[in-house]
Amino acid sequence: MLFKNRFLYYLSIIISVVSVLFIIAMIYKSFFIVKHQFIDIDGATYVNQVRTDDFTRRLANELTKECKGNHGCEVQSMLNFVTNIPYKVNKSVARSSQKVVEQNFGDCDDKSNLLISMLKVKGYEAYFVLVPKHIFVIVNLKDKIPNVKALYVNGKPYYILESTAKGSPIGFRLKYSFDEIKAIVDPFKNKKLVIEKLEYK
Repeated sequence: MLFKNRFLYYLSIIISVVSVLFIIAMIYKSFFIVKHQFIDIDGATYVNQVRTDDFTRRLANELTKECKGNHGCEVQSMLNFVTNIPYKVNKSVARSSQKVVEQNFGDCDDKSNLLISMLKVKGYEAYFVLVPKHIFVIVNLKDKIPNVKALYVNGKPYYILESTAKGSPIGFRLKYSFDEIKAIVDPFKNKKLVIEKLEYK
């Protein structure tokens, strides 16, 4: 009887410790998700679903395998794939790259998350640009594209990639004024860029 009581006592301690550790782990995981996925933009919360997982890496490599390191070819191939995914408003939180591809639809959030994730795994410097009721991607290329305007952020050129316009080229025309640009965001660091100077030329 004494042995049984002692066993139950130790068992209850082990269960309590495991429960406390589980709760601490869940709190830490929640903090990590909030820190890396949620960002405040003018009082509204933007949630990103960027991924650098195996699915995204395999997809990006497959789409760019014929480009042989040509940056323009790589970016355009990934952009073409994304713009060919049918546009459909997603009323819930933005979805992961794999979900967008598997379900074969997405809005500007979904499709931009997919595009920037592929750009990231291929080593491109790219950012989200948040404007009223829309989001698009900008990417820096090592080579300037002749006769194509770029958005210069603090003196560095970035080409606009519009994920919702089927067949759109690298260097999509900027349709917003600088005042309408709410933020330029690095979704992988979940930080807004400090913008000292913007030009479109």
